Amino acid sequence: MSETRRPFYSQTAEEIAQQLEVSLQRGLTSTEVERRLEQYGENKLSHKKKTPIWKIFLNQFNNALVYVLIAAAILTAVVSIMQGHADFTDSIIIVAILIVNAVVGTVQEYKAMLSLEALNKMSAPHSKVLRDGNVQEISSEQVVPGDIVILEVGDIVPADLRLAEAVNLKIEEAALTGESVPAEKEVSTIESDEEIPLGDRHNIAFSTGLVTYGRGKGIVVGTGMNTEVGKIAGMLNEAPEQETPMQKRINQLGKVLGYTALGICVLIFVVGLIYGNDLLEMLMMAVSLAVAAIPEGLQVITTLVLAMGVQRLVKQNAIVRNLPSVETLGSASVICSDKTGTLTQNKMTVVRLWTPRGEVDTTEADLEEVNIKQLLLSATLANEAHLSDDPDAEQRFTGDPTETAIIALAEQKGLNKNQLEQQYNRLGEIAFDSTRKRMSTINRTDNGQLQTHLKGGTDEVLAISTHYLKDGERLPLTPEAREQIALANEAMAKQALRVLAVAYSDIDAMPTTITPETVETGLTFVGLLGMIDPPRVEVIDAVAQCRTAGIKPVMITGDHQITATAIASEIGILGEGDQVLNGSQLAALSDEELYEAVPHTAVYARVAPEHKMRIVQAWQKHNQVVSMTGDGVNDAPALKIADIGVAMGITGTEVSKNASDVILTDDNFATIVDAVKEGRRIYDNIVKAIQYLLSANIGEIVLIFIAIIFNLGTPLLPIHLLWINLVTDSFPALAISLDPAAPDTMQRPPIHAKTGFFTKGFIWRITYQGVMVGLISLVAYLIGFRDGGQELGQTMAFIAICLVELVHIRNLHSATKPSWRTPPHQNITLIWAMLASLALLLAVVFIPYMRDIFRLEMPDTTHWLILGGLMLIPLVLVNAFKLLKINTINGK
Repeated sequence: MSETRRPFYSQTAEEIAQQLEVSLQRGLTSTEVERRLEQYGENKLSHKKKTPIWKIFLNQFNNALVYVLIAAAILTAVVSIMQGHADFTDSIIIVAILIVNAVVGTVQEYKAMLSLEALNKMSAPHSKVLRDGNVQEISSEQVVPGDIVILEVGDIVPADLRLAEAVNLKIEEAALTGESVPAEKEVSTIESDEEIPLGDRHNIAFSTGLVTYGRGKGIVVGTGMNTEVGKIAGMLNEAPEQETPMQKRINQLGKVLGYTALGICVLIFVVGLIYGNDLLEMLMMAVSLAVAAIPEGLQVITTLVLAMGVQRLVKQNAIVRNLPSVETLGSASVICSDKTGTLTQNKMTVVRLWTPRGEVDTTEADLEEVNIKQLLLSATLANEAHLSDDPDAEQRFTGDPTETAIIALAEQKGLNKNQLEQQYNRLGEIAFDSTRKRMSTINRTDNGQLQTHLKGGTDEVLAISTHYLKDGERLPLTPEAREQIALANEAMAKQALRVLAVAYSDIDAMPTTITPETVETGLTFVGLLGMIDPPRVEVIDAVAQCRTAGIKPVMITGDHQITATAIASEIGILGEGDQVLNGSQLAALSDEELYEAVPHTAVYARVAPEHKMRIVQAWQKHNQVVSMTGDGVNDAPALKIADIGVAMGITGTEVSKNASDVILTDDNFATIVDAVKEGRRIYDNIVKAIQYLLSANIGEIVLIFIAIIFNLGTPLLPIHLLWINLVTDSFPALAISLDPAAPDTMQRPPIHAKTGFFTKGFIWRITYQGVMVGLISLVAYLIGFRDGGQELGQTMAFIAICLVELVHIRNLHSATKPSWRTPPHQNITLIWAMLASLALLLAVVFIPYMRDIFRLEMPDTTHWLILGGLMLIPLVLVNAFKLLKINTINGK
C-alpha cells in the first residue's frame, strides 16, 4: 500500500480509514480480507532465493589463479597429444586439485548457511485484529492493509499502523530506530513541511516493534515489503556484492603468475630457436617451466587455511558465512558499530541515585540510609513491571524497560517487589500518561497506614510536592531546596541519564474518587533515579585494543545525540579532536563534504538507514576496509555494503543476519576484536605460505632456465615439478598456517586495502630465497650429471630441492627472528608435516616401482652426504640475513 501525497502521520486516523474503506468500529469484512490478501499478498518480507549448492561450488572457480591453473592443465594436455603419447596424468592432477579446493570451499560455505538458517528459526507471531465487528487472533502473515489491529503489552506490531487509539502506549523500536528507550505513542497528527525521522513519528507503530506499556489500536497502512522494515530489506537487494581484500590479492597474484608463465614460455621459445632445438621439445620445456612457475597447491592451501580459521572462530562464538571474510576481518581499518545492543547491553539500568544528602552510585547505595530505602520502596510500588518468583527464569523482569530497571535494582538491594506488594497492599492506581508524566498508587501497609507512592518526570513531581525527605525528617520544600533538586536533575541529564523523580505521602483516608487531583497532592519529594542503557563491560577494553591496532572505532546510532556522546566518551570511542554529527547535519552534507568529515567524526546520532550506508561508502572512498556491526533491521543495508558486515546472533534480526558476512553467536562486541586478531593471524600465515611456495617455484625456474641457457639438459621433469609443488611443499605450507599470532599482531596498523602480497620486502625475500633454492639444486644436478649422467642429475636435483624446502620452512616463522628463536613445539603440526613430506620423498626414492614412475636412480652414500650438506645451507644463509637485518626492507 503506497502512501498518498500527504504522509500517513500528517493525516487523522478517520481520514485514513476513509481512504482504506474500513470501519474503525467493525474492521474489514471476511470477503474484503480475502480480496486484499490476493491483491497485496501475505504480510512477510521477500527473501532472496537460497543459493543452490551447485552455484556455490562453481563460484569457487571464479578467480584469476584458478583460470591460470586451468590454462596450464589444458596446455599440458595439448602438448601431450602433440607428442603422440596422450599422457594426461599432469592435467588430471591439476584438475583434481581444483576440484578438491572447490569441495572444501563449498562445504564450509554450506555449513555457514545451515548455521544461519538454524539461527533464524523462530515461531510465527500472532496478532489480534478487528474483523466483522469481532476481535480475532490470526497469524501475522494474514494481516492486510486496512485491518484494525489491537495492541496490548507484549504484542509484536505485525505491520506499519497509523494509531487510532493510544492509552499510555509505549513501543520498543530499537531494532528499527536505534533508540534504547521505548517510544511514547499518541494519536495526534504531525504537521511538518519536512519529512519526519522514523523515531519522531509518534502516531505510527512500526512493524517488528514490541509493546511494553499501555494499549492501542491502529489501521494497517503497510504490510510486508511496503513497511519501513520492508523498505530496508528491499535496499539490501540493491546493494552490490563486495570483493574482499583477500580475493583482490589472490586475483592479483593469479594475474602476476599468469603473465610470468606466459613470459617464460615466450622466452624459452626464443632461446630454443637460437639453439636450433626441436619445436615440440621446446614446447614441452615451456610447459614444464609454466608448471614450475605456478604453485598448484596454493589455491587449495589458501582455502584450507581460511576453512581452519572459520572453525577456530566458531569456537570463539563467530559464524563466518563465506571463507574470504575471515581474512577481511584482519584487514579492517574502520569498525562502524551500532550503539544499542552492540556497544550497550540493550537493558535500561539504574546507575545513579540522588537524595538531599547527595548523589551516589548504585553500587554504593545502602538501605540503611532512610532516603535510599524510601526512594527504592516508593519507586518499586509505583511500578507496573513484573518479577518472576523463579530465580532461574530466563527473563525474570518483564514490562517497560524503565520500570524493570527499578525493580531489578530494588531486588539487588533486598527489596523484592512481590513481597513488598504483599506488605503494601495496592488499593488503587492512576496510570502513567504522556500529559501528566506521572504514575501513582495507593497502598495500605501492614499496620493499616494508607500511603501514596509516585514516580514521574522531575518537574511534574516537584509541581505537586510540598515537602522533601532528608535523613528521615519531612522538611518544607523551599525555593532553595527546589533549586538544589533542579541542579541535581540537570547534572544527571548531562550524563545522558534518563531521570525519574520519586515522592510519597501518608494519607488519612481512601479518596472517594481516585483522580490525579485527589491522590497526587501534598507529596513529600524523596529523590531522583538516573538510568541508562549501559555499555557492555568488555567494550571499553575492546575499543582500546582497536585503537592500539590502528583501527578507527565509530558509533552510528538512531539514539539521541546527548546519549550517544555520553556512551561514546565513556567507552573511549569519542576522543580528543573527534566530532559528533546528528542525522539532520549529516543529511545537509554533500557526498564530498561527508568524505571530508568522516576521518574526524567518531559519533553519528539520530541517523536513518540510508545515512549509515553513506557513512560506510564515504570511508570506502578513503580506501579503508570498513566493518559494520549491528543487530537491528536499520543496520542491514550498511551491513550489506560494508567490506565485512557483522550481525548479532541472539538479539539480531533475521534481516540483519541475512545481510552479514559474520554472525556473533554471543552478541559480544569484544568477539569482534578476537576475530580481527584471528583474521590478522590468518593473513600473516597465508603470506608465509605464499612466500614459501613462490620461493620454491622461483628456485625451479632458476634451475631450469640456467640449464636451458647453458644447454645443460633437463634437470627436472614435469612429474618432479608437480610432486614438489603439490606434495613436498603443500604439507608444510598448510601446517605453517597454524602458527600462533605474533606478539605484536594487535599493536600494528592493519594492512592497507590496496596493498597486495607483492610488497618490496616480500619480493626481495622470494627472490633471494628462490635464487638460493635454484642454485643449491643446480649444484646437486651438476654433481649428479657429472657422476652418473642425466638421470642421476635429475635425481640429485629432485631430492635436493625437496630437502632444501623442508628445512627452509623453519625460516618462515618470522621475517626478523632467527629460526632457533621459534621453538618447534610452538607449531608441532609443522614438524609432523615435515616428517610426512620426508617419508613420502623417501618412499619415492627407495621403492623401486615409485622410482621407475619418477625415472630416478638410487643415490649412493656419498651423494646422500652431499645432499645432507646442501640442505643445511638455507638455515645458515637466511638466519645470517636476519641477523644482518637484510631479510626485510624498512622492517617489512
